[in-house]
Amino acid sequence: MAAVKTRRRVEVLLKRSMLAAGMGLGLALAARYGLEKAGSGPGQQRMPDLARRYAAEMLADWLSRSLPAADAAGSGKGEETWLDAGLRLLLPAAGQEWPAAENQNPYSQDPSFLAYLEEERLRKEASFLLSPDAGHGKTAEPEQTPSGETKETDGPEPAEDAGALPSGERLWTPAYRTSWDLPVLGTAYMVEQLEDYDFLMQNFYSVHTSTTARREEMQAERLLSEDLSIDMEGSGPQILIYHTHSQETYADYGPDQPDATVVGAGSYLAELLEAKGYRVLHDTSVYDLVDGKLDRSHAYNYALEGVTGILQQNPSIEVVLDLHRDGVDESVHMVTEVNGKPTAKIMFFNGMSQTPEGPIEYLPNPYKEDNLAFSLQMQLNAAAYFPGFTRNIYLKGLRYNLHLRPRSSLIEAGAQTNTYEEARNAMEPLAELLDMVLRGQ
Repeated sequence: MAAVKTRRRVEVLLKRSMLAAGMGLGLALAARYGLEKAGSGPGQQRMPDLARRYAAEMLADWLSRSLPAADAAGSGKGEETWLDAGLRLLLPAAGQEWPAAENQNPYSQDPSFLAYLEEERLRKEASFLLSPDAGHGKTAEPEQTPSGETKETDGPEPAEDAGALPSGERLWTPAYRTSWDLPVLGTAYMVEQLEDYDFLMQNFYSVHTSTTARREEMQAERLLSEDLSIDMEGSGPQILIYHTHSQETYADYGPDQPDATVVGAGSYLAELLEAKGYRVLHDTSVYDLVDGKLDRSHAYNYALEGVTGILQQNPSIEVVLDLHRDGVDESVHMVTEVNGKPTAKIMFFNGMSQTPEGPIEYLPNPYKEDNLAFSLQMQLNAAAYFPGFTRNIYLKGLRYNLHLRPRSSLIEAGAQTNTYEEARNAMEPLAELLDMVLRGQ
């Protein structure tokens, strides 16, 4: 047995020695060839770089064709094979990337190395999702002035009057279905502005480090042309309002103001929508308390179970709203004025079900595009009718139960520094924005 092991070690040593000699000879010949080729045309000042590139290309090609993967296999205990290590060093010099997926790797099928690549992918995914504020909770704080007041920005440049638009340019026309009969007080944007990915992202979105928003996903004209109106006929509830974090309270909550909670704000929103003719179900279940103790870490799991049951019992529901109250620094007071009333600012929130590395396979959301369209249409209506009322739409990596219906939205109504009156007042323009989109433009 010992003799067999010794013979095997000798064979491996000889093979590696021969490979090293071959690599040296091949590199020298390829470098010479590369210098000749690099010097035969323009750009001779880059001859050494080009020589290294041609040498690496030739040597990588020779290695990949000359040595079967089985002959270069490692011990099978998870370490990278010596052939893979050599190629990993050579390929960047040849201007090629080392492929990360099993079916894209032409140089190695070593199962241990493939397992290592998968572990690396999962580790990166977890690093994005487990960042300090990756779970839903306190979001990025607004910019503040030295006095501590929330700083209002001028926002993007407004579109010109429709009559003055250059030929071929179009205004995106906001819905005009407000019962207050308000004129457009804010900004109406040209479609060409909104189709500019950089303009759209800089002016309407805040993207958390746990996720990304790709160009192909954020095509404004497609999102704004999506029809999200619902059938006002029939019976049974159409809109579900619930609260994953039902214990979120406002600044003046206490024995004298027991309704100063996000649930109290939800009750008023339900009342306003019912007055507009919608059939609303307000779920006041508690999903963030377990045995009397606050448990925010599992609240979305508990809410998913509860809300799924409600939807199964009420298949007529087409709209699902998870109403929250945000958490910000104590010095931040996010308030504006709407219809002469002090009003808490709101924020639409989208879960992207993806990290910068790609989709989170175990959190699919077939309605992500619909969710994005829902929030963007309300955001632009707010910019037209209630300027200053909404914060940027916030994008994060997880799903946040927004996969249950196409018209799903998580909405932050003010923060812990707002009073209940300010949060309650915010429900009035929010009801108008929902009505604009759900009745169609």
